[in-house]
Amino acid sequence: MNFYLTYFIIAIGLFGFSAAFALFGVYAERKVSAFIQDRLGPTETGKFGSLQTAADMLKMLQKELITPAAADKWLFMAAPAIIFIAVYLGFAALPWAPGLAPAKLNLGLYYIFAIISIETLGILMAGWGSNNKYALLGAMRSAAQIISYEIPAGFALISVVMIAQTLNLQDIAAQQGILSTEKVSFAGFWDVSSIGGLFAWNIFRAPHLLIAFVIYFIASLAESNRAPFDIPEAESELVAGFHTEYTGMRFAMVFLAEYSMMFLVSMIGVILFLGAWNTPLPNMGVVKLATWTTNAGWGVIWIIVKTLTLVGVQMWIRWTLPRFRVDQLMNLCWKVLTPLAFACMLASGLWRIFLM
Repeated sequence: MNFYLTYFIIAIGLFGFSAAFALFGVYAERKVSAFIQDRLGPTETGKFGSLQTAADMLKMLQKELITPAAADKWLFMAAPAIIFIAVYLGFAALPWAPGLAPAKLNLGLYYIFAIISIETLGILMAGWGSNNKYALLGAMRSAAQIISYEIPAGFALISVVMIAQTLNLQDIAAQQGILSTEKVSFAGFWDVSSIGGLFAWNIFRAPHLLIAFVIYFIASLAESNRAPFDIPEAESELVAGFHTEYTGMRFAMVFLAEYSMMFLVSMIGVILFLGAWNTPLPNMGVVKLATWTTNAGWGVIWIIVKTLTLVGVQMWIRWTLPRFRVDQLMNLCWKVLTPLAFACMLASGLWRIFLM
């Protein structure tokens, strides 16, 4: 009984975190976009407009749930739940600190990649079930985009797995700090096992992983339908894309899934490339900064700070770069990112053979 109660509490906690992050993320994005465009953003509701997003969510929860008369009602109603649950279940395998993970899976990375792929099914259900040509076109664009960009993202992640020799996210995280049970080197030459800090992170352990990280980050923007890859939600062409017909709580679930996906893909990038919960501070002689700041408490702080930094970059990019055309989107994926990601995977194999 206690076993099930523990996991129920963890599930509620993760859901609460997802909802809280969505509120924070929307407010932060409004303020970031306002700063970039030289305006103020929300100012009236709460101090500095801090309650504006909460007010908007409260309004959304009270709105009527409208189901179009010509819609496939079962598909239409089930789609938002599938979209959110697919993303929400991905949080189960994420390690937040040493020994702190909701579910300790040996195949954690494989599980996350598999479970979030189900989101594509929900998006197609939303577009088809709406019986709206704009929603269907947006869903088809989204599915094509997500499936295409999963390939370079997958190759980039395999590059890390080949270096780490494991799919266990907790082990991959531990290898990037002083808690590693194996020799950790900087660029394959300088042993930093006892020093820790920045140079133990994967992007410094093997320099080609920095390229793999950039590839993964670009692909994650496309996976999240974030600008400049927001073609599935191009307002000037598709009204609102696959969620055009949704109102109230159903729209809120799609909205929540988008911001949860932003955090999820950013946290995966942090775990695999940017040291996970490990500190960026090194041990220097008697000043053991890495040792002092590597524990469960500090680990949660480090991983959240790093993840929110990547989320901030996603917002910055959205309000800076123009939207890609469909042909540009596919050219970037198949002619640039996929060959580069494959080259990184090959480099990881050679690196493992000759330098580790």
